[in-house]
Amino acid sequence: MGRLSDRVIMITGAANGQGASEARMAAAEGALVVVTDVADDAGRSVADEVGGVYVHLDVSSEDEWRSAVDAAVARFGTIDGLVNNAGIHQSTSLLRADHEMFRRMIDINLTGTYLGMAIVAPIMRQAERGSIVNISSISGLSGFGSPGYVASKWGVRGMTKSAAGELGRYGIRVNSVHPGPIETEMLTVLGSERIDQLTKMVPLGRTAAPEEVARVVLFLLSDEASYVTGAEVVVDGGMIAT
Repeated sequence: MGRLSDRVIMITGAANGQGASEARMAAAEGALVVVTDVADDAGRSVADEVGGVYVHLDVSSEDEWRSAVDAAVARFGTIDGLVNNAGIHQSTSLLRADHEMFRRMIDINLTGTYLGMAIVAPIMRQAERGSIVNISSISGLSGFGSPGYVASKWGVRGMTKSAAGELGRYGIRVNSVHPGPIETEMLTVLGSERIDQLTKMVPLGRTAAPEEVARVVLFLLSDEASYVTGAEVVVDGGMIAT
């Protein structure tokens, strides 16, 4: 018996990187995985690999959220766990303001997380159980990063606590995960020089593999975290501890 045996786990942004690692790990623990993304070919490939299903989902769209959730429930009957993993990062600054990119980061990183919680929570309430894991960032605990990214990830952190307070009475747990430098495309696009700079800021002296975040997500989805809600779990090698 796996830790997530027969549980239906929906993961956004699961076509590659951290989300794909979460999908693989959840499936290995017995979950029925709903892989969602806007990268359809890669998303279908991950779904086929883990024996799950793929649903196209632009998390900034309420209509697409409702369609994706309806499809998951039609296939499996319920949703036991939701991982709000989808997110983008663009390096902008106040001095080189890109208002459209700011709005897009808010739409995907923050509004997308809100929509997921709001649309999935009623299903979990019916079952009187559920676990929602929102992927924030160390930028949600500090001012590290561009204004739009920081604002969106602080927002995810705050919404997680609000949702945990509201949904706990229905047996629904809501937690946030705050990764530091993780070896995904979001990191590699920064270039080797910037990655070296970031690595020097990490007491453990290295970046992390996506699986190291996925293991934390798996714990929060499972009954091993049955008394954990409203928590902020930092996975950053000690980066913001110093």
